[in-house]
Amino acid sequence: MNTYQKSLQSIAALTPEQYRVTQENGTEHPGTGELLDNTLPGIYVDIVSGEPLFASSAKYESGCGWPSFTKVIDTVNITEIIDHSHGMTRTEVRSSHGDSHLGHVFPDGPKDQGGLRYCINSASLRFVHKDEMANQGYEAYLDQVEDI
Repeated sequence: MNTYQKSLQSIAALTPEQYRVTQENGTEHPGTGELLDNTLPGIYVDIVSGEPLFASSAKYESGCGWPSFTKVIDTVNITEIIDHSHGMTRTEVRSSHGDSHLGHVFPDGPKDQGGLRYCINSASLRFVHKDEMANQGYEAYLDQVEDI
């Protein structure tokens, strides 16, 4: 079983944008994230800790400008915190083990898939293609990835 955690090495390897988003609770500009238009099969993991967060089968185009997902792979890897910043009340989503700021979750997702929209910054994620999942220790999640 993999152990997921934040380390000095993983923090040092972040780009300035990844650091700003994950460590300083930043938000990338809408429409700019490199994973926004990714449609390949695989999973999305925390850029800091490697913990599995979202599967490509739960990704959809919401039109919000950030990668959107209907559900998480495993709720043990997500922490939700009420966020009152920017003059509104939202639910912030953080990785449990890496404590990375990921984005926010909203109740306006597809109703037939649970009604949630996890609006996530690309800068907080690393994509692992289905063909690489077993090699990188994520074989337990292959059943959550669709064949395209």
